[in-house]
Amino acid sequence: MLQDDASQRLAAVQTAIARAAKIADITLIAVSKTHDAATIQPLIDAGQRVFGENRVQEAQGKWPQLRETTSGIALHLVGQLQSNKADEAVALFDAIHGVDRPSLVTALAKAMDKADRRPACFLQVNIGDEAQKGGCPVAELPALLAEAKAAALPVAGLMCVPPAGLEAAPYFALLAKLAREHDLAGLSMGMSSDYETAVTLGATHVRVGTALFGERA
Repeated sequence: MLQDDASQRLAAVQTAIARAAKIADITLIAVSKTHDAATIQPLIDAGQRVFGENRVQEAQGKWPQLRETTSGIALHLVGQLQSNKADEAVALFDAIHGVDRPSLVTALAKAMDKADRRPACFLQVNIGDEAQKGGCPVAELPALLAEAKAAALPVAGLMCVPPAGLEAAPYFALLAKLAREHDLAGLSMGMSSDYETAVTLGATHVRVGTALFGERA
């Protein structure tokens, strides 16, 4: 990706977020999964500092070197996390968005205690009740939240991925309602196709890939 392209894409997304925003401080997470360091660097040069990856191993292969040359990078894990990767995730990421089951809560709590490092955690809700997707069922959210708090996880808020092909707004509104009911400030919702809608409904973190990097090969 050329530097001019990166700057223009970043400016366009930032402008759209500002236009739709109800709150002043919204974190734009540039989802860099499948993109190599050479593709990511122009976006860093354009001023972007928060990035998202789906897989621990992929992130381990490119981000330590990128962080050596640029200060202030924050890395978010936005994909599913296996419990046996908790140690690596805690060591590398500043936020983990896919906390969706008690076994992962336990694994992350142990990893954080061992590393003395506490990345922010978002509890993922299966907002559309889809069997093929990760996330905690809505009815089980109170119990998962209680377990996370008992384990001293730093719970920043809730995260969701609405069903593909359906209007996202009702699902974003439901996640916002759940966050209010549980007194949680963070809402990680919205991707390239619907981040403006998410922002109008209270998103604090949007996870944008294609609109910043272009279509994946």
